[in-house]
Amino acid sequence: MNDRAVGGLILAGSLGFGAVYVWLLVLSPWSYTGLVATALVAVLGVLAIVAWIGYTMAATPPPKPIGELEHEKADAGKETAAGRGHPAEAD
Repeated sequence: MNDRAVGGLILAGSLGFGAVYVWLLVLSPWSYTGLVATALVAVLGVLAIVAWIGYTMAATPPPKPIGELEHEKADAGKETAAGRGHPAEAD
């Protein structure tokens, strides 16, 4: 299926869902339930994103300090130069 067909399906689906949603909130006896369900989905969606951010922050190790990274980079350059038979550069 090409991109234009997928785009057309997304467009038709969103227009159809919008029409059903307007009918639900304006014309049906379920209007209060529709508002409550919408608010519930929105709040739970935001809380899921916040929970994912918190989990990612808790599970990711902290970065190395910049000074340590510069030291590792300098050591790696010396090892590469020594491995090619070139004398390592003096600090």
